[in-house]
Amino acid sequence: MYRAPISEITFTLKEVAGLGQLQAQPGQEELSEDLIEAILNEAAKFAEEEIAPLNKVGDENPAQLIDGSVKTSPGWKETYTRWREGGWNALTGDPEYGGQGLPNMLHVAVFEMWNAGNMAFTLCPTLTTGAVEAIEKHGSPELKAKYLEKLTSGEWTGTMNLTEPQAGSDLNALRAKAVPVGDGSYKISGQKIFITYGDHDMTENLVHLVLARLPDAPAGTRGISLFAVPKYFVNDDGSLGEKNDVTVAGVEHKLGIHGSPTCTMSFGDNGGAIGWLIGEENKGLACMFTMMNNARLAVGVQGLGVAERAFQQALAYSLDRKQGRGIGSKTDGMDPIAVHPDIKRTLLSMKSQTQVARAICYACAHALDMAKAVPDAEQKKFWAERAGLLTPIAKALSTDIGVDVASLGIQVHGGMGFIEETGAAQHLRDARIAPIYEGTNGVQSIDLVMRKLPMSGGDQIRSLISEIKQIAASVNADNVGELGDLGIKLDAAVADLETATEWVLAAQADGKIADVLAGATPYLRLAGITLGAGLLAKGALASKNAPEAHKKPRYLMVRSFAETVLGESAPLKDDVTRASEAILAFDAAELA
Repeated sequence: MYRAPISEITFTLKEVAGLGQLQAQPGQEELSEDLIEAILNEAAKFAEEEIAPLNKVGDENPAQLIDGSVKTSPGWKETYTRWREGGWNALTGDPEYGGQGLPNMLHVAVFEMWNAGNMAFTLCPTLTTGAVEAIEKHGSPELKAKYLEKLTSGEWTGTMNLTEPQAGSDLNALRAKAVPVGDGSYKISGQKIFITYGDHDMTENLVHLVLARLPDAPAGTRGISLFAVPKYFVNDDGSLGEKNDVTVAGVEHKLGIHGSPTCTMSFGDNGGAIGWLIGEENKGLACMFTMMNNARLAVGVQGLGVAERAFQQALAYSLDRKQGRGIGSKTDGMDPIAVHPDIKRTLLSMKSQTQVARAICYACAHALDMAKAVPDAEQKKFWAERAGLLTPIAKALSTDIGVDVASLGIQVHGGMGFIEETGAAQHLRDARIAPIYEGTNGVQSIDLVMRKLPMSGGDQIRSLISEIKQIAASVNADNVGELGDLGIKLDAAVADLETATEWVLAAQADGKIADVLAGATPYLRLAGITLGAGLLAKGALASKNAPEAHKKPRYLMVRSFAETVLGESAPLKDDVTRASEAILAFDAAELA
């Protein structure tokens, strides 16, 4: 059973991520407390009562390819229809196309609930949101008029078609072709793999966003264009016409997210699928990254959602399952396993990691919203860069946390966790794809050190480090006994992050790119756990006048996180700055 943690979500939005700062911006006057409360409560109700019960249904009754079309799991089509009619797909959409124009912060908060309820179900609208943003920013007026209203409402859904059998994360190797027809359209041919919701029966039409090459395109990523390829053509009056030359070649059998159809798509098997250019020719990668950056934060939220669901289930089990006797127990018989120190440690680790993921994802959404809302050009640049800096951290750390917390959830269940009937194993199976989605976490680490750290000459990352230092200083000044040595440990972690950051920037300037890449993954974790501890500390400081029932858990979360996780900062710093020589000398062939 899933219960949306409304109090934690609301607290994180307001006291940690900075919702009040957004509400104070021009044009945000309608973003009232009553509106926020109503949206969160209604989303919680739908997640708990409608989406969550389908989680096991989808796992046990996967989507299937039948007679060339995908049939989704029982109950999904009806639930999706109710979800769409409730206006949830249009939450952040442009009002010009029927959207509600609400901020990303609320979008992330409600999508946490959808993902916790059922990650496989939520993948469908996740991709549609990205398609809407890509067409909004780069599509022609004709494309916007034809597709955006139906996509914004969720009446139609969108997909992202990048990967091909010979090309995983390396988009240089894409071979799909696009040939101009002469009337403004293009004939698209080629095969794409791993396409989430590439086909389904929940809506009457889908709009595929497809990367392909023109006949005279330059080699590499400079020669990739983006096209909108509908499943069914759309007539001038908005009605659906004939089916396009797009077919489903297969549906993958996967470790998890069984209810989500992961399709192999074939374009142009019978003469050429017709598509229309989005943006400029040979500029498709920039257009696609609009969608992909949206998706990267959304995938981080998937990790968060599964972590919350796994924690709730493990907690409930630990309070119900009786085994052994607690230290000093005076009860007759056995005690709940929740009283044992090791289980306490595990549950607190699960809870604090989940809260770290929540804080970082919400902070990233806040930066995206601020970049749109602030009127000053310099501030827009600052917040856009902050969002860029936080996106790979939110995606990678949160999805790693999702896997870790789901695995710990199985451990709390013991042998019963390994048995499918309990449902604990499904969380781990579902979570495991998220560190691979939308650029693997290794790719996120490379993006962070190679593209995001050098922004504004390194000033953006230095600004973030300075903010964490200020939080640590406030913790030290308050000297709250219940927080233990939090301020000291946070200071030490920030110092390690600062040292590693300056080393990476200097190594880049010296052309030592391989050395930087060898330490990219530990650098991202160092940045993530330090930022996460800082945000949890910010929440603890904001709780000091709260009732004990609210204050104590936040104090314990950040203290335990600092005492059990932040100690990694020094070894991670050494990994970044000193381990590259041995790593680069390694030749995998020598072990074959």
